[in-house]
Amino acid sequence: IQGIDNEHKGNYGYRRIHLELRNRGFVVNHKKVQRLMRILGLTARIRRKRKYSSYQGEIGKKAENLIQRQFEASRPMEKCYTDVTEFA
Repeated sequence: IQGIDNEHKGNYGYRRIHLELRNRGFVVNHKKVQRLMRILGLTARIRRKRKYSSYQGEIGKKAENLIQRQFEASRPMEKCYTDVTEFA
């Protein structure tokens, strides 16, 4: 178990070590592997999930604020706007 753990630099948990032992011809229960790993102090390294970032390069130019927060219109369809920050 320690040899497999060293080969894979501590990345394998008890499930993968159990499968590796079975592939090498050892018949052993996964619970025994888990118990022995706990006694030996072997733990798998936990992989951190990466934070999503949609940034792909330089940001384009910013559009001018033509409405200037004056949302009232004198007739229908005079001012039409939407939030496109999701698509940018």
